[in-house]
Amino acid sequence: MWTANWPRQREQTWIELPRPAAATAESGGHVRIGYARASTVRQSLDTQLDSLRAAGIGRIFSEKISTRALNRPELDKAVALAREIRASGAAVTLVVHEHKRLGRGIELAALAEQLKAADIGLEFLTGELQGSHDPSGVVFTVLAALSGMEREYIRDRTLEGHDSARQRGKTIGGAAVVDDAMLSMALHLRESNHSLRDIAARLVITKGKKKGQHPSPATMMRLLRDHEQEAAECQS
Repeated sequence: MWTANWPRQREQTWIELPRPAAATAESGGHVRIGYARASTVRQSLDTQLDSLRAAGIGRIFSEKISTRALNRPELDKAVALAREIRASGAAVTLVVHEHKRLGRGIELAALAEQLKAADIGLEFLTGELQGSHDPSGVVFTVLAALSGMEREYIRDRTLEGHDSARQRGKTIGGAAVVDDAMLSMALHLRESNHSLRDIAARLVITKGKKKGQHPSPATMMRLLRDHEQEAAECQS
């Protein structure tokens, strides 16, 4: 009986292969996230979606919701994802067909301020602001400036009306919960076609027993009505 002495196999060294790149990352570590919005369910998103896909955007958030809505869930998700990716070190740009899809006036400026704080870029595929915009660039600066100017204008106009009313011995309606800053923001929201309910939900009482609560729609109605009466008396 005999046994064969088989040669021992050499120990093998395992080499880890390179991992595939993340699905959302483009060449150079730059991620572009798309967002599309229509104001009503009857409006089509096809043009926006086709435009974003043609621009090479793979991850797109879309929704049919009014600009006046308090919350836009898909936009919030897009911005949250952009922040998460930016925190990992990759450059991120939020891409939209046209700037009006994000909002107008102070709403667009407020969103631009959020993106700037998170160092997230903006890109518009068409429209007046067409092009890619760096958070430190002129578009962000202009939007922030316009937002500040609009707030100051509304605040100054509000203070003038209050001073005139006080000189005539009148008390501002809802004085227990309302201040000049709240009235100025309420006026802006009304000019942006927000309902009384929406306006009340966006504001917070900063003094008194109700501090931290939202004013009621009835309070907003009285506040705006009194302001209109004061403005009319000032002009008469």
